[in-house]
Amino acid sequence: MELYAIEVFGDLLVLRADGGLNTGTSSQLSDQVTTLVQGGVQKIVVDCTKLEIISSLGLSSLLMLHTRIKRVGGEVKLCGLKGAIVQVLAITKLDKVFELYPDVESARLAFRPAAKA
Repeated sequence: MELYAIEVFGDLLVLRADGGLNTGTSSQLSDQVTTLVQGGVQKIVVDCTKLEIISSLGLSSLLMLHTRIKRVGGEVKLCGLKGAIVQVLAITKLDKVFELYPDVESARLAFRPAAKA
């Protein structure tokens, strides 16, 4: 799996996950998350439109990402999930942990503060 930073807007980063998130690639995610958090990133959108497979270790890596970002007052949103990956998140109840969006733009806009009445 490759993770690419595709957009940065202040403390918001959009990462594109490409391929699979499994035993061979989860350490890459962990390393990148550590670097990102140390760099001040607090809001991450993970674009999963090209994510094809995810293992239990991959799910664990996503939870680790969520935990580390939450510790610094941040949040992670997932978008572009499809097929079996959506089902895996539902079965593991991770769809209750992460906010899921159909696309990057929807997820990015969800970080905007609510309008005052």
